[in-house]
Amino acid sequence: MITLYGINNCDTVKKARKWLEDRGIEYAFHDFRQDGLSEEQVRGWLQELDWQNLVNKRSTSWKALDQHTRDNMDSDSALAAIMDQPTLIKRPLLDTGHERFTGFSAASYQKIFNQHTL
Repeated sequence: MITLYGINNCDTVKKARKWLEDRGIEYAFHDFRQDGLSEEQVRGWLQELDWQNLVNKRSTSWKALDQHTRDNMDSDSALAAIMDQPTLIKRPLLDTGHERFTGFSAASYQKIFNQHTL
């Protein structure tokens, strides 16, 4: 089962959802603001993707962190920060059931779905 994680009002998430829907790809949408995230889930993403690929350093949430927190971010502090502020996650997060990917571009999704028989 494919799951797309993000928030409803994010333009990039909307683009990813439209891309999937236009191609008839079934997926579940998980709004991490409304539906929440488990610490275990985020820990797994951090292990697979590394915090630098999971955290969106261009986000308002990142910019709202104090300088010391940003300068000293590591996997442990990223876990705590994401649990406190899930919008730190680079959106959307696509879970194909086999692999996880952050961000969206039509080209990257085309490549992902060409490589995987879902």
